[in-house]
Amino acid sequence: MSDPILSLKGISKSFGPIEVLHDVDFELRPGEIHALIGENGAGKSTTMKILGGYIDATAGEVLWHGQPTHFPSSDEAEARGIVMIHQEFNLAEHLGVDQNVFLGREITRGWRLDHKAMRTRTAELLDRLECRVDPAVRVSGLSVPAKQMVEIAKALSRDLRVLIMDEPTAVLTERECEILFRQIERLRAKGVAILYTSHKLSEVTRLCDRVTVLRDGAMVRSAPVSDITEEEMAAAMVGRELSDLYPAKAVPRDEVLLEVENLSVPGVVESASLTLRRGEVLGLGGLVGSGRTEFAEALAGLRPREGRVRLMGEDLPASEVRTALQRGLVYLTEDRKGAGLLLDKGLRENLTLPLLERFGGPLIDRRAEEAALDRAIEEFAIRAPDRRMRVGNLSGGNQQKLLLAKTLLSDPQVILIDEPTRGIDIGTKQQIYALIAGLAAEGCAILVISSEMPELIGLASRVLVMHAGRITGALEGDDVTEGAIVRLAMGLDDNREGAAA
Repeated sequence: MSDPILSLKGISKSFGPIEVLHDVDFELRPGEIHALIGENGAGKSTTMKILGGYIDATAGEVLWHGQPTHFPSSDEAEARGIVMIHQEFNLAEHLGVDQNVFLGREITRGWRLDHKAMRTRTAELLDRLECRVDPAVRVSGLSVPAKQMVEIAKALSRDLRVLIMDEPTAVLTERECEILFRQIERLRAKGVAILYTSHKLSEVTRLCDRVTVLRDGAMVRSAPVSDITEEEMAAAMVGRELSDLYPAKAVPRDEVLLEVENLSVPGVVESASLTLRRGEVLGLGGLVGSGRTEFAEALAGLRPREGRVRLMGEDLPASEVRTALQRGLVYLTEDRKGAGLLLDKGLRENLTLPLLERFGGPLIDRRAEEAALDRAIEEFAIRAPDRRMRVGNLSGGNQQKLLLAKTLLSDPQVILIDEPTRGIDIGTKQQIYALIAGLAAEGCAILVISSEMPELIGLASRVLVMHAGRITGALEGDDVTEGAIVRLAMGLDDNREGAAA
């Protein structure tokens, strides 16, 4: 076994009076993929940022080739070949793809920028990733998965010795994941040391050589992947056995709460129909770009639409978000950071913003807002060291729980949830699954959009699948299988007859 290239010894980190890492030891070796896993808030991101030179430890040592070192900045770490792909994109939206890939390391010819060389090199990197994006296009116009591929291309453009990857597949399709895995294995073969963090334990088992588990800022287990099962990983993460990840499914009632007839979103969705009953969890599957999100946004009034939508027996006008909210329909966005939460504000401001009229007239009743936040923290098990802290500093799982609390504050009857557990740990997933099942049991009607097929199968009593803007089929009972969902999602099968039933 080769000696560690980068390691931590006895690392602790405090933010003010709160210690978030406690005496952590961690090693990265050339040609090895080392998984770092744990619940949201366990300390993974802090550990990665210390390794990458973004923040300093409070105590302990960072070792480079066995010798104590200090990275004054992430730029210094990158100069030594330590590159981090962040979970949140670190891209200049107003610049082109090629400009982002070489930002700060521009290729020059004499005193002038060599745009042709940068564009050609970027095209080569994107080709390796099978990403059909024009290197000259602005990043702001790209889809979320395409932006992730640009981040990966940016990392691959460097002379890598250590690659730190924070949830790299959270927004990628299955096909894109396979492409990324091939690149990771190629880097391992070249001797690059790789830190890989993911909430998808199947990826850890498939890709990684070693796994280290953090819980509440402390290292609780480290072992070769061959010596630990996914169930044991999950138990180490949450400190308890995780059986019955998915709760029992509620039985739908006869009453139809939402009826959609031939809904179209110009250029995106064509003639989509469905019914959603009280107490039902209805799944909506399909590949990224199939029109799932646009369909849900149109129902919620966020996009123009054609077709008829009836909510609890009455027509729901198009493009009226406030009307949909007042009549009991809410939408939980897939993009909690970009569209769901104000990251620079506190928990209270985020929770009550959509319903400020409930908390006073010209002057806001802060005491009522604080009481609402008290209830949300308790009911949704939101873990925040300080309720006044910036929401951007919460872990992904706690951000998602806050977004759920905000969405459900209006006591809705019909709930559209887009990617409910993207980028969160298995323990928090279990909490959210129980919450969804509980809402259905209370009589809410819930549409769950998810790219994770086990999630659709585990939660929904019925699953619709979209392909190229059309609902291609409905699955129910024993017919809800991964194979059947994949075939419908790829347009290989078409059984629309039962889609709106």
